[in-house]
Amino acid sequence: MKETISCIDCITNECVQLELEEATLISKRYVNDSRATPLYLGPGLVDLQINGYAGIDFNTLPIEESGFLSIIDALVKEGVTSFFPTVITNSSDNIIALLENIDALCEQNALIANFVGGIHLEGPFLSPEDGARGAHERKHITAPDWDLFQMFRKASNNRIKIVTISPEWENAPAFTERCVQENIIVALGHTVASPEQIKAAIDAGAKLSTHLGNGAPLMLPRNSNMIFEQLASDELATSLIADGFHLPDSFLKVAIRMKQDRAILVSDSTMFAGMDPGTYDSHIGGKVVLEADKRLSMFNHRNLLAGAAVSLLDCVNHLLKRGIADLSQAWSMASVNANRLIQDDEVHLTTLENPDLVLFTVENDNITILRVIKNGKVVY
Repeated sequence: MKETISCIDCITNECVQLELEEATLISKRYVNDSRATPLYLGPGLVDLQINGYAGIDFNTLPIEESGFLSIIDALVKEGVTSFFPTVITNSSDNIIALLENIDALCEQNALIANFVGGIHLEGPFLSPEDGARGAHERKHITAPDWDLFQMFRKASNNRIKIVTISPEWENAPAFTERCVQENIIVALGHTVASPEQIKAAIDAGAKLSTHLGNGAPLMLPRNSNMIFEQLASDELATSLIADGFHLPDSFLKVAIRMKQDRAILVSDSTMFAGMDPGTYDSHIGGKVVLEADKRLSMFNHRNLLAGAAVSLLDCVNHLLKRGIADLSQAWSMASVNANRLIQDDEVHLTTLENPDLVLFTVENDNITILRVIKNGKVVY
């Protein structure tokens, strides 16, 4: 049975016609059609930083196949068609075990492999300074070490595509150059680096700032600091947690206007994203409280955040509701801009080659996902 769907490309605002047959995309073309339609079409959302979701943690062993599939099931309903499990600072043995675990699941399950765009290694090559290192355990933080990183790469079966480091280490530029030679994206984050150290990392090939505005000390020099330096560096794309809690709207506005098509939304979600409000025990920081508005805080210090508990779609909706970005820009920040960084290419909706697409409606600046197409097949 064939089905024809008329919709609007949310990036270009052009009219598009889709043809589906038995839940498979067989035709997609732009048409001259001025009729109003409530349906929008966008590229699948891409989350470059996700620590866990729906009760499953990518940093707690073992990661079971059923748990990984439950994350995929939950994320698809949020319009996410590709994501990067993020492994954070830990002992070398635990990092290796986690990377081997994720790779094994990708090897044994094609569905998991299709949704995993790569692995994001956030640590242990970060700043040991309080404030900058955030929740990363100081005892496991170390200077960038190429031999150790090669062990991590081997454990991941070369699935590590992004590594976040602090450029304050003396050997950071040399480490960055070697990563670039191996087509690995070096991101700067959790740092108290000087402007000179940041520039040296950029000259060596660093391409991204990890959740800029977070993973930094509460008090900074007024004019010369690592946030301004990264904002002003045209070579760096910037990821932002737009959950309404990690960054004020004013910072989001400034960062987005400065970075434009190099601004990228990430959820940086923890395992508590997608869960019901309540009090939970966390392996990092102890007891936490998840509120109805998805704010996650420490049980004994409610003014302190305990990580993010939102989806990438929640971040898009926040930008719309607060008037920080329009639909085209907000959706691009969660899809096209991320793909441009990873693939160094644009996402073209006109191609039928492995298309990842999302059909949705928008009402009162709130997006509702209706259908998700992964590799040409309707998966939701």
